[in-house]
Amino acid sequence: MKRRRASFFCDAANVRRALRKITEDAKIGTGWLPRELRHSFVSIMSGQGVPLEIIADLVGHAGTSVTEAVYRQQLRPVITKSAHTMDTVFGDSRRAESE
Repeated sequence: MKRRRASFFCDAANVRRALRKITEDAKIGTGWLPRELRHSFVSIMSGQGVPLEIIADLVGHAGTSVTEAVYRQQLRPVITKSAHTMDTVFGDSRRAESE
């Protein structure tokens, strides 16, 4: 009889166990959590200028409000850069008001 490969039931404990094995084999430590991968993904996508709506969709959020609330720190640099870009394009209204 041919031996069948054991199935991998995808629950939280199995995901953490698999990630621990992967990070151990990669010699980068075993203290990683799956949510850190998710946060890294959002940071990378945000840093590359991917629109918030796309990021929200890719991480499985129905809208952008949860993405904004949970990943505020990862999104802040992109929002700040966008604000600076708007100032460059349209002029800094704060400077105009103070003159």
